[in-house]
Amino acid sequence: MPSLKALAIQAESIHAEIQEATTDFVAERSASPELAQLEHVDSWPSEVQGHRSDTPTTEPDAGFASAQSTVGLTKMALFQPQSTATREAAALWWAWKHLHAQNKHFHTHTILGRCRLLIDKTICKTHGDTLVLQSTPEAKEVEINEINEIAKTTETNKTAKATEAAETMGAAAEENRLADSNGNVMPWSVWSSRQRKLIVLTASFASLLSPLSSQIYFPALGAIARDLQVSDSLVNLSITTYVILQAIAPTFTAQLSDEVGRRPLYMTCFVLYTGANIGLGVQHSYTALLVLRCVQSAGSSGMATLASAVATDLTTPAERGRYIAYAAAVPMLGSTLGPIIGGLLAQFAGWHSVFWFLVALTGVVVLVMVPLFPETCRKIVDDGSIPPQRWNRCYANVLLENRLTATSQEGLSQLLAARTERDARARARPRVRLPNPLATLRLLLQRECGVALLYSALLCCSFYATLSLIPSQFGAVYHFNELQIALCYIPFGLGSLVAAFHRGRMLDANLQRHARRLGIVLEKNRNTDLADFPIERARLEVALPTIVLGSASMVGFGWMLHAQVSLAGPLIFLFVMAFCISSSLNCVVCLMLDVYPRQAGAVTAANNLVRCLFGAAATAVVVPMINGIGVGWAITIFAVINIIALPLLWYVMKRGPVWRAATRQKNLDKKAAQGVPQAV
Repeated sequence: MPSLKALAIQAESIHAEIQEATTDFVAERSASPELAQLEHVDSWPSEVQGHRSDTPTTEPDAGFASAQSTVGLTKMALFQPQSTATREAAALWWAWKHLHAQNKHFHTHTILGRCRLLIDKTICKTHGDTLVLQSTPEAKEVEINEINEIAKTTETNKTAKATEAAETMGAAAEENRLADSNGNVMPWSVWSSRQRKLIVLTASFASLLSPLSSQIYFPALGAIARDLQVSDSLVNLSITTYVILQAIAPTFTAQLSDEVGRRPLYMTCFVLYTGANIGLGVQHSYTALLVLRCVQSAGSSGMATLASAVATDLTTPAERGRYIAYAAAVPMLGSTLGPIIGGLLAQFAGWHSVFWFLVALTGVVVLVMVPLFPETCRKIVDDGSIPPQRWNRCYANVLLENRLTATSQEGLSQLLAARTERDARARARPRVRLPNPLATLRLLLQRECGVALLYSALLCCSFYATLSLIPSQFGAVYHFNELQIALCYIPFGLGSLVAAFHRGRMLDANLQRHARRLGIVLEKNRNTDLADFPIERARLEVALPTIVLGSASMVGFGWMLHAQVSLAGPLIFLFVMAFCISSSLNCVVCLMLDVYPRQAGAVTAANNLVRCLFGAAATAVVVPMINGIGVGWAITIFAVINIIALPLLWYVMKRGPVWRAATRQKNLDKKAAQGVPQAV
């Protein structure tokens, strides 16, 4: 079924064509002998002559001739061009003839809605070759009822077909609603490309709070230990608890966002995060520090996983790689700027100022997101045209609804309002399932997701191990203070930021390359059924070279530190490693979101879970490894693990399409066993 946005665009487009064609028709009629001959009935277009019966057809391909009154209005316009209403009717027909020749078919509802506006001005019927003008209220009511009945019948048929398809295929059928009744591919989202970029970047800005909260804390550890009079090991325990909650919390928030929407979960995370930071800014107790850091982690980590889910809601695989890159771009700055900001604040304003800075930054994010960030979860708003619950709306939703209403004519508006009312009733009592962490674990047990995320976790091991050794090794080798060590993270942040934008374009380009090879046309903001498409190969081919180069740069980084060479050497390798490993991680995440688009929140939560757990393990063992075998060999071992495990990705590329086909067949068999009719 076409979305509200699609119908509104059609109405707006055809209205512009009508205005232009009105002027052209009047001018051309007086100058063209061919148009002048149209006053003779035998010279009328064959489409008009074929619709002289009293019963109008409801076939969509009949165009404007589908309404008998339009035929009459067109005839009347040719005989009485001085009438504004009839001239517009003629222009309407004239515009449609030109558009029809260009294969620009418009929806029947748009046609009927425009017809009703014309009938409200002038009511006429045809009897043979005689034109009879009827202006009585009774005749007008009869004619309007005819048009309404046509619209009602057409809408009912389309609703029944859509309902049957949804019941047959479930969520998959809804995901693959690729075209309207005329075969036109419908937009995947009502938001324009620029609007979608702004929405994703806004979500990315909110997710900045998670890595920033983690990294900004490190330079203040010494001051916190002295002020609270506890040992360094006890202060480090606040990092451990933070990481544990960072791994677990998204399994709840991400799943809940798939049920009730992204926006309510953002607001909940803001409340938790802001309250925790205010408490951390005023407390002087070690116990309070541990508890509030856990609450802070729960709030910030939830926002970190929602950005990728938002990007998935708004995009199709044809452009998803670029938008996933936008979602990952801003958080990369948190890991770079966090230590620098934390060091400056702890040194000049005290460690409590770190948390007040986070409160102020959160306030800026909230001021932007509360009025402007719309709900994107497709279970709630579909392509964005279905308004969310009243309490879940923002100013952007109001502007969109006003635009749709303004561009819809009277007859079309009633049809759109009826659909909106129906959808509102369906959402009146939504079935919200409580988040179940086991669902994330079940997702990890699925073959494709489990194998791909396992390799992603191994990459994160080497990533976090390298980053965690920078403070101790750079302090020992180059005798840097905390602020100088924080500045050494800048190449890492720059490499990750460049990777976010570059890798997104590479992912989309490689997807288009495979599509051209298979003769598949992929359009931006148009969903295409990729059930038989080698999406695994299209995504992971891009990751393989960067994994090899990134692992080699890790080896170079480790042995540069071992040899205690100039600072430029390790920093260059750090930049290359950050670019390559970040690029590879983005490829794996993008693949998982392509395979599980309707579980975007759960996928990001599963990815976050394995990354945090494996990353915590890597940071725990890297220092003992360095003490035992040296920094060069320690980092080399992590790099070799990345190379040895590469066959896991090859296995996903080879078996992924088979696994997806088996899963689809299993779902169909399950529906058949439950008595759900199969699609023909």
